[in-house]
Amino acid sequence: MATFRFFAYLDRLRWIKRWGLKRNVIEENVMEHSWQVATIAHALAIIRFELLHNPSTEFSPEEVATTALYHDCSEIITGDLPSPIKYHSSTITDAYKSIETEAEHEILSLLPEPMQPSYTKFLLHKAIHPQVASLVKAADLISAYLKCKAELHAGNKEFSSAANEIEDTIRQLQMAEVDYFMSHFVESYQLTLDELLSQHNPLT
Repeated sequence: MATFRFFAYLDRLRWIKRWGLKRNVIEENVMEHSWQVATIAHALAIIRFELLHNPSTEFSPEEVATTALYHDCSEIITGDLPSPIKYHSSTITDAYKSIETEAEHEILSLLPEPMQPSYTKFLLHKAIHPQVASLVKAADLISAYLKCKAELHAGNKEFSSAANEIEDTIRQLQMAEVDYFMSHFVESYQLTLDELLSQHNPLT
């Protein structure tokens, strides 16, 4: 009986740490980051379609969420390369993108061949719908911003510059669904459990 290692590879995402160049009070791995990006990307799509009344016939919120869930799978092979290094020069950026593409194809090949076409649009960046990619990228930035704010909330000033830079990048996206999420959801991430519960009591 043939065995395939695709999902065993995915399970290794839990051991890949993010933000390797900074001192972290709250450690974050790629697996939990991917889940958060997926939930945010899914929300951005729903905000676009349902609140801003800008529906699409080409993709669904579910496709956006699934794409986001797999968006960092290549890091199983490449590891997490911090952004300051990844974008330090065009030479490094181009080299990393080439390695990333090769890693994506390698991971896709770990699936049974009949399953590969169904996963291609999630695993290969070049096959992702451009608007889906933009929503996933925005969600990735929001997730990074939330990480920075959590570190700052914990008293770790190591993330102060990153928080400002990422927030500026998010604002420059000029995406209405992103602005809505930032305005209506982000602030509550810093609430304690008691504060969350006190603001939402279904019995009152």
